[in-house]
Amino acid sequence: MTDPWEAQAEALGAFIRSQRELARLSLRQLAEMTSLSHPYLSQVERGLHQPSVRVLKLLAEALNVSAETLLVQAGLLSGHDEPDDDGSKTTEQVTALIRTDKRLTEAQKAALLAVYDSMLRE
Repeated sequence: MTDPWEAQAEALGAFIRSQRELARLSLRQLAEMTSLSHPYLSQVERGLHQPSVRVLKLLAEALNVSAETLLVQAGLLSGHDEPDDDGSKTTEQVTALIRTDKRLTEAQKAALLAVYDSMLRE
């Protein structure tokens, strides 16, 4: 079984990669924008390194994503934990279902979670 922290790092890396690709940035361009090294960012995107909060903030600014979204993706901040009107935690259930759907790639899961999270804030 995969270590939960490893899985979280891989999901975060896939999310960062998908956001970078959506922004049409190369890894080198993102490295220049954040003053981080190209090899380090490559390791983050491949889930080999868990970035610090400072690095997540730099990436959020460069990718035009909220820092909160990256913190949630990194597992450092929980998503929407407040119960719905009926007392259930629908958001947690939807998030868990997306994360465990084996038909989706890690990048697709990350993109779906980001869209879902952004729609809940509106």
